Amino acid sequence: MKYFIIAGEASGDLHASHLMRELKNGDGNASFMFFGGDLMAYEGGTLLKHYREMAFMGLFPVIFNLHKIKRNFTLAEQKLLEFNPDVLILVDYPGFNLRMAEFAKAHGINVYYYISPKIWAWKTKRVHKVKKFVDEMFTIFPFESAFYAKYDYKVRFVGNPTIDELAHRPNQEETFAEFVLKNKLQDKPVIALLAGSRHQEIKRILPVLATVSKRFADYQFVIAGAPSQSQLLYDEVLGGTAIPVVFGQTYELLQQSTAALVASGTATLETAYLNIPQVVCYRIEAGRLGTWVKDQLVKIPYISLVNLIAGREIVIELFQQYCTPDTVSNELNKILTDKTYREAMLAGYAEVLADLGGPGCAERAASLMIELLNKK
Repeated sequence: MKYFIIAGEASGDLHASHLMRELKNGDGNASFMFFGGDLMAYEGGTLLKHYREMAFMGLFPVIFNLHKIKRNFTLAEQKLLEFNPDVLILVDYPGFNLRMAEFAKAHGINVYYYISPKIWAWKTKRVHKVKKFVDEMFTIFPFESAFYAKYDYKVRFVGNPTIDELAHRPNQEETFAEFVLKNKLQDKPVIALLAGSRHQEIKRILPVLATVSKRFADYQFVIAGAPSQSQLLYDEVLGGTAIPVVFGQTYELLQQSTAALVASGTATLETAYLNIPQVVCYRIEAGRLGTWVKDQLVKIPYISLVNLIAGREIVIELFQQYCTPDTVSNELNKILTDKTYREAMLAGYAEVLADLGGPGCAERAASLMIELLNKK
């Protein structure tokens, strides 16, 4: 069968590449045309546009690049009709992909969505486009089933790709001694700092965490360097605070840590999988106004995936004006000194991971897709 896939970000490239691999395993005649990245290209097929030429985030970047976005749509529509695939598979990236879903549906092409856009958090009205233009939705969080059910739309939960990444992560047998020697660290317990991946995110969150680090002399704080950033950014943000940064070793760092201070996002789930107690710390621009905006626009009760999946508070979330050196220090101290508190958090992690199921997300999704297409 022929598969046309659109992934517009680095994470989409990763997850789509795994899906392509499993589609090839289940369909010996699989052929691909796609918008994506290097990982997808490695699996074979025709790469039409790299996601680096599609990643326009925020109002002004979108306005300034409208001509490029229009060209990307035109190319996608033209090549979709030329290739005439058995299915168009969309991976997150809703601004672009929901428009492509409408175009494909109008031309009689099956539309599958792998990894739902976060319309359960914001821009909820997009659910009506999903219902109208997407034939099958393959979701990665169990709570998404309940969300879509409210709109009388059935989805297929296939597990979570992060679980696959963690189950097959490298250096799982690495010891603490080996890790600290390799990275020239001290022989002291580690507190991991995962301050996000974007430039502004790091600049807002890391100074708070750096201040906290000065209050726990018996521990060494180590930053998980974002792959998209350089040491120069961390040096600039930290000023004179000496905190080591390790790049390309986030899982290894967490694995060797006693606790972690984590920006909201997938990192909270990764930390839970590795059974490391955490404090979720997040700040956006505009101070208390940012809190008000978040409350008005974001339609979910929590900002961390751990709490969202559990449907209750397992980890403390310190957002905006509540994310201060004092509040973070107090919560970290509880994690380090209160055994009952720590164990309750770890028990909550176990519930979350049980709800997500085991590895095999891409394999389950591919198998279902092939089965459904063969019934057409």
